Amino acid sequence: MAMSEKKIPGVSEYAAPAGGWGALRAVASAVREQMGVGRETSALKRVNQQAGFDCPGCAWPDPQHTSSFEFCENGAKAVTWEATAKRATPEFFAAHTVSELWGWHDHALENEGRLTHPLAYDHASDTYRAIGWDEAMARIGDRLRALPDPNMAEFYTSGRASNEAAFLYQLWAREYGTNNFPDCSNMCHEATSVGLPESIGVGKGTVTLEDFEHCDALFSIGHNPGTNHPRMLGTLSEVAQRGVPIIVFNPLPERGLERFTNPQSPTQMLTGGSTPIASTYYKVKVGGDLAVLKGMMKSLLDLDAADLAAGGSGKLDRDFIATHTTGFEALAADLRATAWAAIERQSGLARAEIEAAAQVYAKANRVIVCYGMGITQHRHGTENVQQLANLLLLRGNIGRKGAGICPLRGHSNVQGDRTVGITEKPDRALLDGIRKRFGFTPPSAHGHDAVEAVKAICDGRSKALICLGGNLAVAMSDPQATFAGMARLDLAVHIATKLNRSHLILARESIILPCLGRTELDVQASGFQSVTVEDSMSMVHASQGRLKPAGPLLKSEPAIVAMLARATLPHSRVEWEAMAADYDRIRDAIEAVFPIFARYNERVRAPGGFRLYIAASERVWATPDQRAHFLLAPGLAEDDEPPAGALTLTTIRSHDQYNTTIYGMDDRYRGISGRRDVIFIHPQDLADRGLRHGDRIDVEAIASAGGERAVRGYTAVAYEIARGSVAMYYPEGNVLIALHDYDARSGTPAYKSVPVRIAAAA
Repeated sequence: MAMSEKKIPGVSEYAAPAGGWGALRAVASAVREQMGVGRETSALKRVNQQAGFDCPGCAWPDPQHTSSFEFCENGAKAVTWEATAKRATPEFFAAHTVSELWGWHDHALENEGRLTHPLAYDHASDTYRAIGWDEAMARIGDRLRALPDPNMAEFYTSGRASNEAAFLYQLWAREYGTNNFPDCSNMCHEATSVGLPESIGVGKGTVTLEDFEHCDALFSIGHNPGTNHPRMLGTLSEVAQRGVPIIVFNPLPERGLERFTNPQSPTQMLTGGSTPIASTYYKVKVGGDLAVLKGMMKSLLDLDAADLAAGGSGKLDRDFIATHTTGFEALAADLRATAWAAIERQSGLARAEIEAAAQVYAKANRVIVCYGMGITQHRHGTENVQQLANLLLLRGNIGRKGAGICPLRGHSNVQGDRTVGITEKPDRALLDGIRKRFGFTPPSAHGHDAVEAVKAICDGRSKALICLGGNLAVAMSDPQATFAGMARLDLAVHIATKLNRSHLILARESIILPCLGRTELDVQASGFQSVTVEDSMSMVHASQGRLKPAGPLLKSEPAIVAMLARATLPHSRVEWEAMAADYDRIRDAIEAVFPIFARYNERVRAPGGFRLYIAASERVWATPDQRAHFLLAPGLAEDDEPPAGALTLTTIRSHDQYNTTIYGMDDRYRGISGRRDVIFIHPQDLADRGLRHGDRIDVEAIASAGGERAVRGYTAVAYEIARGSVAMYYPEGNVLIALHDYDARSGTPAYKSVPVRIAAAA
């Protein structure tokens, strides 16, 4: 942070590394505020352990359980937040109208604790009131059957749903008659799911955790592991300790990419030592990733030509390119036609910096590229992902030990949900598998993704919304339009563990169904159950909660989905009761529809589970021509740049946050405490506008249809962010993003490329 002499409440410098004693104090605080000591010991000792439960936070893979503490600070926060001793009972809802609750902060809503009863909104009293499960199901079934067209219903899914719950959910919706599956992945890594299949034949990463032990260069682009996937820091520190260069491209300095003290290292904890992570840290301008990647590839071509001219063998893997790829000549021509002036202008980096990064890449034999939503949540997110793939393909760095592409997923099963059928664009194999196994013909027309679903709701074309977890209204861009549209629904159903703002946007019929969390014991008719999840590296493993449920009326997500299906489809051909009674039967059905899950129940019971087959990891390309494709992102257009005097805004998470869940009001690594009303700006960008650190400012989006989009009275924090870039917290920044502002290829909202103007607060 570039601090002036002016002191601002809640803003200071944080000098310590990521992890260390700060992380341990934060874990202790979360435990103290949410749980009893006995419950904490029972829960945290089982996180990411064999015969334990998968962390409900991020999707970073589990190591081979070499420690009793396989969790990180934010994983512990996720566990304590779910396993809290606090309860949101019918008495609480009777005492607080929805109109009153709307004025509460999002943190306060969830901090009230776990939901204990099914609830239905009562218009006369403006309160949620407890109802029985049977009545809830009857109301929902009646409303859904009354819709004139199944495509007037939207079925949203959170990435924390298990494979079993997600599979039943998509089966129910498809038997009902729609492929409308807005999903949290639409808002984060959809650019990966769309872009990578065109490039390498699969919309997933190609690396395993073991590959990090063998890479000799690692590029981290557009992600913040210290907050969003902190267990990755242990892996990064091991890579750094081997002397492997770690090259970072990120607009902000993130402490987790700078240095890390491992809380499980007695030596580091006692001596105050830490491991430097990034060997070089390039602060690319927000939205400048495409320019950087094209610049690196352009430099690589120059290095290749120079090496050939000197009698060497070149810097490209020509055998790999000839045997496995297509499109190289077109890519080379596009790169040669791209001017360095445009690359420098749009990236915010000097040509020499990009060439230096390319030299590191060219010297390494085994390279991993890790990336997050700093790559995907842009208007050109799909092209960004495909240029990453191009870079790796040029030197054969896919399908090689110690090399590959590593998209860093968010929620702990967002990848698994897609694997078992949560997709608005079903392929023929999925449709045929359902028909053969269950005896009905599912719809084949493409349904709605998240943006399309909200558009349909706002237009009145969709009248019902079912949410399997999540906080869709808050997560979505353009809350002005989203909230208003959802308030006109005929039916809103939320399967949830805690109260959130989406539940307070009232339809004609609004119902909340309380479910078990990942940490809790799940007992069905056949006995104790486990669910399964898939991590970022395609490992599938079992998760078994052990804590006593937060209330006797809670039901599991698979059980709730089965009840909803029976209530909606009285003549269903699916054996809902049998599958809800025994999750092995759900897994048998998944295997029947998706052969990739062969011997599912057998393999998932092995220690550590099993890895799904990723063809590209073995240099098998599941594309129409069975080759990997170099794909173009032509030019660096002038109209992709913000207008004169504008800045480009990115939304970010605080350290006390996971997606829309806000655990507290601090952002420790960035030096913010007790507040979220700040915007991070380079000191020179402030000075150029006659502003200073600590000034109150207004932020207005540029060229957005639908009226003014602004936040007012935020505090400017001078920060060493890339010039021309600003950052503010998500979801507060969503108000600046129009519903129509998204990546046209993937539908991902452009949360991280918003042109704005700033001025002193009116």
